[in-house]
Amino acid sequence: MTETEQAFESTAITPSGNGSAPARSQPGGTGTATNGVALNGARSASTADLVRLASEQVQLLIRDELALARLEMSTKAKRMALGTGLFGGAGVVVVYGVGAIIAGLALLLALVLPAWASALIVGGGLFLIAGLFALVGRSEVKRAGKPVPDETIDSVKTDVAAMSQAVKDGRV
Repeated sequence: MTETEQAFESTAITPSGNGSAPARSQPGGTGTATNGVALNGARSASTADLVRLASEQVQLLIRDELALARLEMSTKAKRMALGTGLFGGAGVVVVYGVGAIIAGLALLLALVLPAWASALIVGGGLFLIAGLFALVGRSEVKRAGKPVPDETIDSVKTDVAAMSQAVKDGRV
């Protein structure tokens, strides 16, 4: 059982059936449902009671599933935020590291040439690399096409057509 499920289990609620606030669920309970309708068959229930009980149970199940999803998503969101912040910090450190390496290259080249010439050469090299990145990026953006999920749209259209044909044929 994951920690999200464990946290959810400790806060699960069930309806009390008397219009008051929900009561905490108890594992290994008495086997009775709302308004005294027996789940274990000890008391005969009418169809209306059973339908109402099923409706309440489905509502409870949906509420519990939504609460579990909410808890799971909040846990994941916290982890995602922490991870994103750490990636951002790593990015800042990389920027300073690249700057130090570039400065080192300029200083190394300054041993052979005047400092101004080595700085211009390193700067020109950086502009060439940036230009290459821009050209490759531009071609990738053009290759990607419109930001529309074409394959998914085609798949949904195929599904709708198949369902429509099944209804026409009387299979559904």
